Amino acid sequence: MTGTGLRIAVAVEARKAVASRVMASTTALLVLGVGVLALGMLLAAASGDEQVLAKLGPLAGVPGWAGLVGVVLQITAAAGVLAFGVALSWMFGREFADGTVSALFGLPVSRAAIAIGKLTVYLAWSVTVAVALTAVVAIVGVAMGYGTTDAAGVWALARIPVLVVLSALIAVPAAWVATVGRGLLPGIAATVGIIVVAQVSALADVGVWVPFVAPALWAIAPGSVPVAALLTVPSVPLAFGALCALAWSRLQLDR
Repeated sequence: MTGTGLRIAVAVEARKAVASRVMASTTALLVLGVGVLALGMLLAAASGDEQVLAKLGPLAGVPGWAGLVGVVLQITAAAGVLAFGVALSWMFGREFADGTVSALFGLPVSRAAIAIGKLTVYLAWSVTVAVALTAVVAIVGVAMGYGTTDAAGVWALARIPVLVVLSALIAVPAAWVATVGRGLLPGIAATVGIIVVAQVSALADVGVWVPFVAPALWAIAPGSVPVAALLTVPSVPLAFGALCALAWSRLQLDR
């Protein structure tokens, strides 16, 4: 796999992503959807809505930036992995669903480079989403009249982009499953499986050391998750990214 081939793959996949309605709608749901939902919940809580107060739990009484960021982190922890898994399933599974995978065999770029190019574009997109969501939350906070924040508030706000990127990393298995399963639905099913594993692990009190759970636990309660536990998260995209590139390098049209 040459550097030129990889650059070509990244450029082509970037154009696909920019032109994709799926990527655009997923971006809107993650950035604007989370911001609007958090704002709505805060306004409902301020009005005394008992159902919303019950859902917010301890966050119901947290004022200012801390309360806003806490709500955003809870929403993002629940919705982020699903959204990223859907995006990955589209990026990899659509080639099989739309029948365009056969055309890739005639390109002067290795299929492994195409897979890595897709993952590179996906990572860049996730960073963009992370920055955009943080900016939207900052705008919401100012609109709510919270004004400037202290160092603790800035630290809380900084956890949003970190959680978004880490959520994107642990969704990478969806790309491999979409490849092996040759379609979007297997990738989406894998994403749901990741969420289920995370929920079960959290309930079993072993989630701190499970890469699929550690990012959400750290974002919501940083003191409860050791740094060493967060360092296990990159193992997920590294392992499944390598498997994905290997699967693409061995693709055959007849099976």
